[in-house]
Amino acid sequence: MTKPKPKPAEPVREIFYTSQDGLRLFARDYGNRLSRLTPVICLPGLTRNSKDFEALAKHLSATRRVLCPDLRGRGRSQYCDNWADYTPQNEMLDIFDLMASVSIRHAIFIGTSRGGIITMLMAAQRPNVVRGAILNDIGPKVEMDGLKRIATYAGVMETPASWTEAAFKLRMMNEREFPTLSSDDWYDQARRTYAEEAGAPKMDYDTKIGIGLRKGLEATSGPAPDMWPQFKALGHVPALVIRGENSDILSAKTVARMAREHQNLAQVTVKDRGHVPFLDEPEAMAAIDAFLGSF
Repeated sequence: MTKPKPKPAEPVREIFYTSQDGLRLFARDYGNRLSRLTPVICLPGLTRNSKDFEALAKHLSATRRVLCPDLRGRGRSQYCDNWADYTPQNEMLDIFDLMASVSIRHAIFIGTSRGGIITMLMAAQRPNVVRGAILNDIGPKVEMDGLKRIATYAGVMETPASWTEAAFKLRMMNEREFPTLSSDDWYDQARRTYAEEAGAPKMDYDTKIGIGLRKGLEATSGPAPDMWPQFKALGHVPALVIRGENSDILSAKTVARMAREHQNLAQVTVKDRGHVPFLDEPEAMAAIDAFLGSF
């Protein structure tokens, strides 16, 4: 008997929608829109965008719909005029606008770093929207050393002159926390980090985003404010926390407390990864698949 040919993957659809304050925002839309499985929405980190989730989205979209937005001021989404408009609260409202524009009432959220903060805020504001949460290297307590490190480069890095230079700079900045990546891996990471213009890399986010981070740090004396009340708002749904073994943003101590505070929290640590795991690692993929198997 001849084996049936595998069903070809559906092309990635591009969505543009408008935020409540008039920004034109972008998202990638993977998978079958009519799937009966709960859709997944992937939210990226502070200066990151939807390209970070490409491998994971292609994998998950074999069975369910997956939406990967570019947050305001990142990727192909419109930039704000004022740096003060780049807040997790505004970005949360943008995701509500995205869901309304595609008629999705609830979803499972995969939040990387800043995206996980947005996920916790959503659970506190509209609990019924969140059916499950995967927090990628983020929790209710953010380590100050990691925040200060990010503040040294967010919005102030010089644009590399070539893709080779882009990959080299990323390697020099991050190799200690990601020691097993090959030269090809760093090149791929450069392609996810930068956009392309006339064959050369260019910044793929509004540099004003870094201003807000640094001003927030200037206003904070002592540790960063925690989000334990918002994390507890996830208590009504299953959750998974993924931590990079070498992370300077999410500590093992915080993960242990998260497990005590949330009775239905799974956890996995990704070896040889800092902030953040790429979510294409075998242990991360396996944990995500196992988690989503209950939905």
